[in-house]
Amino acid sequence: MDPIAPGVAGDGTADAAAARDHSRAVLAMLFAVAVLCVMDACMKQLAGHYPPMQVAALRGMVGLPLVVAWAAATTGLKPLFRVHWPLHLLRGVLGVLFLSCFVAGLRELPMSTAYAITFVGPLLVTAMAVPLLREHVGPRRWTAIAVGIVGVLVVLRPGGEGVLTSAGLLVLFATVCYAGSVVTVRMLAQRDSAQALVFWFLGMVAVGAGLLAWPGWVPLRAADAWLLGGIAVSGTLGQIALTHAFRLGEASLIAPLEYTALVWVVLLDLVLWQALPDGMTWLGAAIVVVSGLYLMRRERVVRTRPAPAPAQDT
Repeated sequence: MDPIAPGVAGDGTADAAAARDHSRAVLAMLFAVAVLCVMDACMKQLAGHYPPMQVAALRGMVGLPLVVAWAAATTGLKPLFRVHWPLHLLRGVLGVLFLSCFVAGLRELPMSTAYAITFVGPLLVTAMAVPLLREHVGPRRWTAIAVGIVGVLVVLRPGGEGVLTSAGLLVLFATVCYAGSVVTVRMLAQRDSAQALVFWFLGMVAVGAGLLAWPGWVPLRAADAWLLGGIAVSGTLGQIALTHAFRLGEASLIAPLEYTALVWVVLLDLVLWQALPDGMTWLGAAIVVVSGLYLMRRERVVRTRPAPAPAQDT
């Protein structure tokens, strides 16, 4: 958090409170990233037995009861129904596409490779904000976006094969849908509660993906109950922690912690699937992360830059 100017009464108390909030925000974000990686590992395990669209539907179904309990304990249930429906419907469609394509790609790729591709998401959000949110993006930030996309292309050609894999393209398309969903969240955040955003996202994914998956629905195995429970608990805890982190801390300081996911997914790949990223994945991930960090730094600089003084009449 930015320090408070000295000389203001009570500034020591305010500084201490800001420092506590920032520390809590950092811890909440680190926890959110870790548990959401666990959720994705559970979905990758399920993808070996069920169609991707069914896994996406299950993600929504198992998480809804816990989200309802979260809403009931905080804002109550009535605010869940006072929402801006058109944008929620659009976000639901994007969510079905995002989750199903991500699971389909994740089934074939190591988690570390898939995550390296998804790290371009913040860059795509910035690019989409220009036409959709009328935000201004300068040449330096466009350069960061271009460099990040180059990094994704490096990841999509693992091992020097020089061929774009279908699984990698699915994850890339999922990331584009995810970026579009984030833009809708920016539009909705000023109108609807965080609880409503999570509830309707999961609800629409559960219904939409469930209807599409129904013709080829595979009966659930009792042995997978623990994976479904893991998705419900880790997904809900992750959403709550993310909300808490961004409420307490500045987005430009908290968002870069998302890149700590690479540590977790490498460990999960190694422990669960005995796989490690190859050199091209590491190189591409480094390019994407560096460009993303630079982009976030530029956004912070632009936001804190003083507005030009109005011209004086002469």
